[in-house]
Amino acid sequence: MTSNPAAATDDHGPLISSRFVYGLTAAVVGLAALTSAISMSGRWYGEKLALAGHTTSTAANDLFIGQDHLRLPSNAIRFEEQRVTGVVERADLYLTWPDMQGYTDETRTLFNDVNQPGSLIFAEISQSTMSRDMSGRLEPIYQHIFDGAARPGPAGLERHVLKENSGYGEEVFFTAPRNGTTPYTVRCLMPRTPEMSTSADCQRDIHAGRDLVVLYRFSSQLLPQWQVIDSAVANYVNSKLVP
Repeated sequence: MTSNPAAATDDHGPLISSRFVYGLTAAVVGLAALTSAISMSGRWYGEKLALAGHTTSTAANDLFIGQDHLRLPSNAIRFEEQRVTGVVERADLYLTWPDMQGYTDETRTLFNDVNQPGSLIFAEISQSTMSRDMSGRLEPIYQHIFDGAARPGPAGLERHVLKENSGYGEEVFFTAPRNGTTPYTVRCLMPRTPEMSTSADCQRDIHAGRDLVVLYRFSSQLLPQWQVIDSAVANYVNSKLVP
């Protein structure tokens, strides 16, 4: 019986061809590269989720608001779209209390834990639209909506409840005299219990620079520190003004 040379060749050939080995190797390499890319992108996305819009960068941003020029670090600016150099309508800041610093790896829990409302100060800087700040509005406006006599508040403050038709709901005002200037004035929505306090129970606005208004918010837990908070906010903003 005559043998078939082609069959003999097939019987003695490799069980896996070189072409198959090369193809399999390429597929394995490709899969490994894809797995690595997914892992890296997943790690990047996880880090972005953990930061939740925060940044630890201290890179300077030159913001021009009205007639004023501010140079602010990125990690003190709340919103990513405001971390730019250019003309903006406002700058929203968040700062640790009492250090008045932006977001860092060491302070991340202060920014993410709602159970520590007294750890942050929030501030909004914009061009002023009123000739008087909150203290300047006390006599011509706010005093006319106070209801009855003032009651003692923390750290020398006086507490004022408001008339029902004032439009301020359940808010109250705290005031205190200051030597040589208008009285300190702040409005607060007081929590029913200390546990219900937030980082924005109280708000006050002050003027800064040539034509800026700084509206800042803080927890009612910090009311006993009203004097140092007011000075710290003013000093921080003034220190970021570029002549």
